[in-house]
Amino acid sequence: MPEYSDKVMEHFTKPRNIGELDNPDGTGEVGNPVCGDMMKFTIKVKDDRIEDIKYLTFGCGAAIAVSSMVSEMAKGKTLDEAMKITNKQVAEELEGLPGNKMHCSNLGADALHKAIEDYRAKVKAEN
Repeated sequence: MPEYSDKVMEHFTKPRNIGELDNPDGTGEVGNPVCGDMMKFTIKVKDDRIEDIKYLTFGCGAAIAVSSMVSEMAKGKTLDEAMKITNKQVAEELEGLPGNKMHCSNLGADALHKAIEDYRAKVKAEN
């Protein structure tokens, strides 16, 4: 079994912001067919900030920990700040991921970015 940091184990055993928002302002879904991990992020935006964020993740412990950490990192940030959250930053915040689990950090940031892009596309369509 790969060695996980205390931070990864904490976010896996006590995940934050789990669930799905009703009538989200943006939704982002990603999946990795190779490992079977799926992530769906929903966001509420107010004054160009992520006011609330929830996720549903189907995957390994690392994928759940990554989703939890991404949600914590993004909450309260402006959309531009949240778009700058990188896979590398997520892994660093989790105090590292085993090499064979690094793809999970990619999914987390990608799902967040897709939710923001979805929100921005909806706003553009309304104007």
